Amino acid sequence: MMDKSNTTSENDFILKGFSNWPHLEIILFVVILIFYLMTLIGNLFIIILAYLDSHLHTPMYFFLSNLSALDLCYTTSSIPQLLFNLWGPDKTISYAGCMIQLYFVLALGSTECVLLVVMSYDRYAAVCKPLHYTVIMHPRFCQLLAVASWVSGFTDSALHSLLTFWVPLCGHRQVDHFFCEVPALLQLACVDTHANEMTLLVTSSIFVLIPLILILTSYGAIARAVLRMQSTTGRQKVFGTCGAHLMVVSLFFIPAMCIYLQPPTENSQDRGKFIALFYTVVTPSLNPLIYTLRNKDVREAVKRLVGGE
Repeated sequence: MMDKSNTTSENDFILKGFSNWPHLEIILFVVILIFYLMTLIGNLFIIILAYLDSHLHTPMYFFLSNLSALDLCYTTSSIPQLLFNLWGPDKTISYAGCMIQLYFVLALGSTECVLLVVMSYDRYAAVCKPLHYTVIMHPRFCQLLAVASWVSGFTDSALHSLLTFWVPLCGHRQVDHFFCEVPALLQLACVDTHANEMTLLVTSSIFVLIPLILILTSYGAIARAVLRMQSTTGRQKVFGTCGAHLMVVSLFFIPAMCIYLQPPTENSQDRGKFIALFYTVVTPSLNPLIYTLRNKDVREAVKRLVGGE
């Protein structure tokens, strides 16, 4: 039993996280816990409200519910482990736990990139093709787009997870991050990881740059259509909805580009932790506020739910 325990401990990883700043750990624990609870409450609120209120059974809220479910899973795949590590001296994660975490964090992050493109296409169809919107965004087509988003993200993650864990690791198993991430794990390799890094760069370009270009193209077309509108009220409504989406896109894509589309350096490692902390903790908690704040449809849905209509 003693030998088995020792063998198991030797296979564990140590997540260094923010151990270089021990005086910040308690503060970070409290702040991250608050944001995590905000994420759980806010996103569950959107999912439940969109499910219960028939007026919200539209493509926009269908995709928003998918985004909320995605954010719930995304934060839960890394934040509980981070809170556990910040709370006490034990900062280990098992080999299996590290593999699972790596797979789901990367899968859910990739899925969100694709889903944000789908949401921008929905807004493009609503604004630029209003007469054909119900035909274009048919419920079956919406379901197909949502499934395609999830499948593409999980397929991309399977590739990177396999490539990463096939790389032999040498020496210490101290991961210089607060969760198991591909670049941080590749730093532990004792072989040349150039092929892995190039694969990561190529797929990151596919899942970050291309979606961002498509989103900006969609909103360029939306902006042109809005400027041609005669109704001031219509303009305000479109700008409100699309502005919220663009804010979410900015909060997600800009940090992701800083992490995955630049060569890793020793100086950027600590900065990368705080950037990753932003898009794994802060952004998912802000999404419900951004989409529901000053949203007339949501306010009316809440009134109907509370009033029992």
